[in-house]
Amino acid sequence: MRNEKLITALGNCINHCNYCADACLGEDDVKKMVECIRLDRICAEACAALNQILAVEGAEVTGLVKYCKETCRKCADECNKHETQHCKDCAKACEECERACEEFLA
Repeated sequence: MRNEKLITALGNCINHCNYCADACLGEDDVKKMVECIRLDRICAEACAALNQILAVEGAEVTGLVKYCKETCRKCADECNKHETQHCKDCAKACEECERACEEFLA
């Protein structure tokens, strides 16, 4: 399938971001997780949009791939500030998605 590596990375990132946002809501100090939750949601939505548009033959996605790459970087940076396992796992998924975006753009 066309763009299979990117599509796989996007799906993994969406799942981890949604899980991380939900898990952050269960943390004792939710206030310190607000930025993480917001970035998780934005990242999941950007990845989901790109995932859907990639399925359309001939769609121009360069701008959206760049946005997704930047959003994944921001989300990974935020998640890496936290010690929780769900944040660490999410950061890893975001970094993998960022790399897949870079490879797509190369």
